Amino acid sequence: MRDGIWEGTGEGRGGTILVRITVESNIITDAKAMSQSESSFAQESLNAVLAKAIGRKDYMSVELDGVSGATLTSTGVIDALNMAIAVAKGEKKAEEKIYSDGKCDIVVVGAGGAGLCAAVEAAAQGRTVIVLEKQGIIGGNTNYSTGGINAAETSVQQELGIIDSKDLFYDDTMKGGHYLNDPVLVRSFVDNGPQTIDWLKALGADLSDVGIMGGSSVRRTHRPNGGTAIGPHLMKVLKEASASEKVEIRTGNKVSGLLMDGVGVCGVKVENHNGSPYQISASAVIIATGGFGANIGMVTKYCPEFEGLATLNHKGATGDAFKWVEEAGGSLIHLDQIQIHPTSECVNHILITEAVRGNGAILVNAQGQRFVNEMDTRDVVAGAILRQKDGMAYLIFDEQVRKSLASIETYANQGVLKSADSVEKLAGIVGLDPASLKSTMDRYARMQRQGKDEDFGRSASSMAVPLTSSPYYSVGVTPAIHHTMGGIKVDKDMHVIRSDGSAVKGLYAAGEVTGGLHGANRLGGNGVGDIVVNGKIAGRNAAAGK
Repeated sequence: MRDGIWEGTGEGRGGTILVRITVESNIITDAKAMSQSESSFAQESLNAVLAKAIGRKDYMSVELDGVSGATLTSTGVIDALNMAIAVAKGEKKAEEKIYSDGKCDIVVVGAGGAGLCAAVEAAAQGRTVIVLEKQGIIGGNTNYSTGGINAAETSVQQELGIIDSKDLFYDDTMKGGHYLNDPVLVRSFVDNGPQTIDWLKALGADLSDVGIMGGSSVRRTHRPNGGTAIGPHLMKVLKEASASEKVEIRTGNKVSGLLMDGVGVCGVKVENHNGSPYQISASAVIIATGGFGANIGMVTKYCPEFEGLATLNHKGATGDAFKWVEEAGGSLIHLDQIQIHPTSECVNHILITEAVRGNGAILVNAQGQRFVNEMDTRDVVAGAILRQKDGMAYLIFDEQVRKSLASIETYANQGVLKSADSVEKLAGIVGLDPASLKSTMDRYARMQRQGKDEDFGRSASSMAVPLTSSPYYSVGVTPAIHHTMGGIKVDKDMHVIRSDGSAVKGLYAAGEVTGGLHGANRLGGNGVGDIVVNGKIAGRNAAAGK
């Protein structure tokens, strides 16, 4: 590295992070964040990463230098530091590349889980693939996913002795969606699950832990060992697979529309990071831009009752693609079906995964009392919480639950957990009546041992532990906007469909940008299941021209 002061940028959860490093005698002697918008709980992690840069002579990595519990902040800071190091080495210009008109076989719009599954599959079939991502980082909402991937009759379930069936999974999904789901899409989703799990495992994914989420009859939520968050792990696997298959990913490149040849779609219109336009011609376009949960105006247009709720979505989830699809002749479905997640941490609006409840946690209200079957579907649990005082509740669990789920360590690192060595002390810290909470916990422990929830009918299989192992933990939660079930209408092959049922030639879509699979309510674990199963299907069919 050359002596001097050098700058670089990266994209954190809150936006662009600008870092400045000072280099003396090939060593970083100072590293500062000159501009950033990360949340309060992420500041300590940001500073910790910057501290790790002091004394360094070369590039940093998220795996070695990141801070657990702040994946996106760590990635953004490290990307910024590495850009500054590259500039100091004279290896790379600070400005981003400007693209001009070009062509390829397949264009994928969106570099989240669905987009990269589609890209990897299409490239594996010998097609040239360009992925366009308007944000400065890849991953989209997949980066925040903590639960897992639902699939039935998988090789992993068989190894663990879990008895499940595709038909039971189908029934659970239809029931969870209040039968508004497209049954053809659900059947295809269920049937293609096992082979998709094996495909991801072959790419290097760890899906060895299988848990249970609300609305599922049995354990079918596949996730990394120990219950680690699925999203960051999945994106790491897909990023490496994309590189292996020579997929070109362009971040900071925003699609503004589709190119039409009179009978179908033949490419995309794009804006460089500086706003200059260009076009890419392609034999097929796959839209994988995610939902519109961050577009509060659009959300409240279809669901006015959600006015005032926070969102768990990344800032790029704005529903841009719907306009292009309608202009191309495609149709939309179920836009008014929007899911709120029951357990968003009250202050920083961090998603607290449903797996915490699946591994044994309970919910209590301001009176220290249970008020719902914690493992009911998300719409039921969220509605029950909103009816409590101040529209919030407290998630309560013990040390045994914490040890059973690695993702809980993320919440501990983020500083959102309250803890104490007794139930009564925990109640005092949180602001609940100690006697009431103790009575609730004692009653739950007795029912758990008997295998019967006499109060709310929670299944014995989801009452994993009696919650009697000190220390005890609590986190305040409230519902927040999570998933948009409606979107682009597709068939089981992921063709974009017109209102008359015909397919728009050359146009495919996959993931949360589509509608119809989840009906009126999405089951936990079906969201990531959707993006991997249907992303792969879209890539396969686009590559084959089917």
